[in-house]
Amino acid sequence: MKRTIFAFLASTVVALPVGAAEFTWAETTDPQTMDPHAVNSTPVLGFLNNVYEGLVRRGKDMSVEPALATDWEPIGDGEGWRFTLREGVTFHDGAEFNADDVIFSYERASDEGSDTRSWFAPISEVVKVDDYTVDFMTSAPNPIFPSSIANWMIMDSGWAEANNATLPDKENGNYATINANGTGAFKVTAREPGLRTELMPHDGWWGDVEHNITKATLTPIQNPATALAALLSGDVDFINPVPIQDVARLQSDPDVNVIQGIEARIIMLGFPHEADALKYSAETSDKNPFADVRVRQAVAHAVNVPAILQTTMRGNAEPASQLVSPAMNGYSEGLSERPAYDPEKAKALLAEAGYPDGFSFGLKCPNNRYLNDEAVCQAITGMLAQVGITATLDAMPVQNYWPELRADNYDMYLLGWSPGTFDAEHPIRFLAATPNEEKKLGSWNFGGFSNARVDELLPMIQSEIDADKRQAMLDETAKILQDEVAYVPLYVQPLVWGTRSNIELTQRPDNFFILRWVTVN
Repeated sequence: MKRTIFAFLASTVVALPVGAAEFTWAETTDPQTMDPHAVNSTPVLGFLNNVYEGLVRRGKDMSVEPALATDWEPIGDGEGWRFTLREGVTFHDGAEFNADDVIFSYERASDEGSDTRSWFAPISEVVKVDDYTVDFMTSAPNPIFPSSIANWMIMDSGWAEANNATLPDKENGNYATINANGTGAFKVTAREPGLRTELMPHDGWWGDVEHNITKATLTPIQNPATALAALLSGDVDFINPVPIQDVARLQSDPDVNVIQGIEARIIMLGFPHEADALKYSAETSDKNPFADVRVRQAVAHAVNVPAILQTTMRGNAEPASQLVSPAMNGYSEGLSERPAYDPEKAKALLAEAGYPDGFSFGLKCPNNRYLNDEAVCQAITGMLAQVGITATLDAMPVQNYWPELRADNYDMYLLGWSPGTFDAEHPIRFLAATPNEEKKLGSWNFGGFSNARVDELLPMIQSEIDADKRQAMLDETAKILQDEVAYVPLYVQPLVWGTRSNIELTQRPDNFFILRWVTVN
């Protein structure tokens, strides 16, 4: 296997385990669920990577490495992939892992009720060769399939069946929503949603133990100032994120460390492309101005991204022009320029589109999902008002936010996207492909953006082996998305973590916090 190593990704080297210690950490967002197939989001997948495992996983440098599969190889001339499974692995309840669990987890994760079903769009059939060999057959050559399932987690089929959790239930939940039984380095021993989640080491884990944790406790703290106070007092050992405005203060404190990096996540604005009318507008309740590309262009020129980066983000982020950052595979170098801040051009575009006096609309935004998310939306609201587009901002906790977007209760929204494959194909599949449940495409394309050429290019991008030909197709797709203003990319989100000075850990650009790399000195 060729495994791509991203040299730009820096990581903190973890020492070998010494002694033993309890560890407590705080994050602004509590995982919505313990079900690894119910919600495709970083708070859920990042946390559950400590509990569940996939056939492959990402290492400290983001390279793809063996996990529940020890090896994988292409079948024939691009017909699919054969995975050789690791023997002797047990789930937290002692049940043995084998190919039946892989088949079950594929069927569960690709079900129409799963939020991860788009990962399996290329798969035509999954075949159990024997108890420790599974073939994933693809409808076309798919060179990136192994890396595309690095966050797909395997569940115990017997446990799920015994507890009536054979399918994920995003709406009402089931046993797997608040309970977990994985093969990972840690097992969930207590779960109080929104209050506390406790983990302890899985004594039967197959891997090499690098940590020295005896018990780990996640305490969600939504208020950044409260989380910061908990870190400074020693009540918690780690917080994510550190408030941008407090970075300099923490850097001068000898009892804490600030770990900074750049996340793989692009923060962007999304539009209701297929809506017939706006939901929160006094003047345009019978039509949708955002369906006009000139209005979307006006938004792009009205938002002063450099000002947001300088003030709200305190110089800790980089502007974005595409749905992936320059660090991702497939980034289009020739399309690196984003729309310039030009309020006069924005006003002219609005007038040309038939809105010389602007219009009002509703802007939805989370207030505990992305770094300074509500403050960013407040800044955008003020900037849009200067060109005549008056937004009513509705900011809410992320657990309420996703249902609002899925119910189309917005006129514009803020979204962050981190490509799980670290490849430009990923956001095209999830955010730009025409939504199609049967083909498992566009599952996070809330606004229903649709372009026939993008839909035509996507399967070719997924199957093309020649790097130059593939990049040319990615470039063409990125150009279409820019020209159509499918989204307004704003910036690449920074990573700012804070730890007590006696903690060693690894910060990855996917913002996943991996407990098995933590040492308490």
